[in-house]
Amino acid sequence: MHEEFMREALRLARESVGEVPVGAVVVIGGEIAGRGANSPIAGNDPTAHAEILAIREAAARIGNYRLTGATLYCTLEPCAMCAGALVAARVERLVFGARDLRFGAVRTKFRLADSDLLNHSVEVVEGVMAVECVELLREFFEHRR
Repeated sequence: MHEEFMREALRLARESVGEVPVGAVVVIGGEIAGRGANSPIAGNDPTAHAEILAIREAAARIGNYRLTGATLYCTLEPCAMCAGALVAARVERLVFGARDLRFGAVRTKFRLADSDLLNHSVEVVEGVMAVECVELLREFFEHRR
C-alpha cells in the first residue's frame, strides 16, 4: 500500500517546474486528504514545501489542525521546518523515499519527528521507492548544472 501513495507523491514531484522536485500526500483513512508539490519559488513563499502544502490542504479538508491517524508520504526526507510541522499536526506516520543529505531532519541530520524530547512522536518509515525518488532528484540537478 505504501507504493500506491508514494507513486502519487512522485507524480506531484514530476509536475514541479523549476522547483526541486518533491511531492507529498497526506492519507487519512485510506484516502488522500492533501497533496503538495514544492513551490517556494513560484509562490515566493519559503514555507511552500510539498509537505507543508499537503498538511495545509488535509487540515482544511477535515476541518482540524490535528491530523490524528494520518500518514504523510513524501519523496524526500523532510527538513527541520517540515518535521516540526509533522509533530505539531500530530501526524501518526511519515513514509519517505530518499534521504536528504544536506537538510534531512528526520534521519540524516536530526531525528526531530520521533524525538523523545517532544510531545508527539511520528512513526518513520524510510526508503519506500527510494531508487525512483533519488533518480528524479538526480535528473533535476543534472539538468540544472
